[in-house]
Amino acid sequence: MTGKEPSIAVPPGAEAPVRTTQPVDLKTRIETVLATVFGAIFLGLAAIVTTETAARKLFNVSLQGADELGGYALAVGSTIAFSLALMGRNHIRVDVFHEKFSPRAQAVLNWISIVSLAAFAVFIAWVAFKVIGDTMAYRSTAQTPWATPLIIPQGVWYAGLVIFALVACGFALRATRLLFSGDIARLNADFHPKSAKEELKEELDDLVVRQAAEGAKQ
Repeated sequence: MTGKEPSIAVPPGAEAPVRTTQPVDLKTRIETVLATVFGAIFLGLAAIVTTETAARKLFNVSLQGADELGGYALAVGSTIAFSLALMGRNHIRVDVFHEKFSPRAQAVLNWISIVSLAAFAVFIAWVAFKVIGDTMAYRSTAQTPWATPLIIPQGVWYAGLVIFALVACGFALRATRLLFSGDIARLNADFHPKSAKEELKEELDDLVVRQAAEGAKQ
């Protein structure tokens, strides 16, 4: 074994195969980073809770902060989930009559939906900024044994809200550009509510990937 990849014989006159890599777009990169941070937060929380439970049972000792960290993890994880749900088109929309409208009417509704969500995200970030200002002005601390300065968890929480607002505004700008350029088909394809067929296809595709991964391990 030399560690080199096996060479492929190419017939005379034929061109050698060219290996290509699928480019990763910015949206996928952002989703990957946010999903990784989201998973790391709750894996870390699970480790802390496990340690807390074992220490109480075995040594009658408590870390005095697992529940506090759980609240911070839930708050920060929720803001990250907002962005992930938006990029995955997983926010719930009432679409009983959506498919009955013409493509142009659907495009207008989809545009109103994403612009409204972006405006709401900016409003939340603005209100949260006032909360951060009050926390800094009063130097607030948590009413817990750790007496954590609240600016630390609230700062991370606010960063998640800002990311959500930026992502939503970026989507709203893209939808606006598609609407006014007349690209109705692309607008509807990228911003319409997920249908039951799409959700089923995603689940089946994910099942195929998991089965392939399990088969590779065996």
